[in-house]
Amino acid sequence: MSNFKNVAVLMGGWSAEREVSLNSGNAVYKALCRQGINATAVDVGRNICEQLKEAEFSHVFNIMHGRGGEDGQVQGVLDILQLPYTGTGVLGSALAMDKFRCKQLWRGMGLPTPDFMELKHEADCDEALMRLGLPLMIKPVLEGSSIGISKVNNSDEMLAAWKKAKNCGGVVMAEKFIQGKEYTAAILGEQVLPMIRLETENDFYDYQAKYVSNDTQYICPCGLSDSVEIELAKLMFQAYKALMCEGWGRVDFMLDEKNQPWLIEINTVPGMTDHSLVPMAAKHAGMSFEELVFNILQGASLHD
Repeated sequence: MSNFKNVAVLMGGWSAEREVSLNSGNAVYKALCRQGINATAVDVGRNICEQLKEAEFSHVFNIMHGRGGEDGQVQGVLDILQLPYTGTGVLGSALAMDKFRCKQLWRGMGLPTPDFMELKHEADCDEALMRLGLPLMIKPVLEGSSIGISKVNNSDEMLAAWKKAKNCGGVVMAEKFIQGKEYTAAILGEQVLPMIRLETENDFYDYQAKYVSNDTQYICPCGLSDSVEIELAKLMFQAYKALMCEGWGRVDFMLDEKNQPWLIEINTVPGMTDHSLVPMAAKHAGMSFEELVFNILQGASLHD
């Protein structure tokens, strides 16, 4: 641990996921301190360069969720400053954060992801209904934690869902809804951790189900046979590497009624709160929260 002389734990930021990031960051910071690692909690502002120059940091644990911290922006700053940091580099972060381009890349590689289209104008809403059918998921492509996402079950809900996503800024995407079970696969280094099946009484796994509800069920072992989980792990790792992801991350996917897998999205800076999925998966792999945090930190590197 002597190599980690002064670790900056970057949290907060200015995205819509700021509060979640602060919760994740404080959990990571405390876990590092409990292990005797000299760490500094940094609530990141637009003056990040000045903040990082105030102390001679040796490494960065990036736990900023959403825009600014998960989309390549802070990664570019850290590259310029030559500071080793956790997680994925600039290009992989940008691609993974942009759900639309992520799916374009997967589709181009022949990887299974639900049909989708961009909604630039109101008129595109009618076209999406015709092309993709109902139900639909309407998503702002540059947000995480299900912020701005709606499930559209009938055509009367379409316009309001589009406006809600549009208010988040950036591109809006319609995605065909997959009827089936929802899973997530956490990845640490070269290892796919035990998969988790998610069950919620809500219409889908939304922000409330993720961070507020105590009724959401996280099932691990996920109920799949070992052979099926091994094959799915290969697909999840392929999808992860296709976006040049590094260090750690999480791939969300669905299994439809025929057990066909469908890739939904990738998180390159997943949550580390008491409701978060990566710590749950690590626990089922026999890894404590402290061990998980240290293993992620060990992957910190220069990316340029």
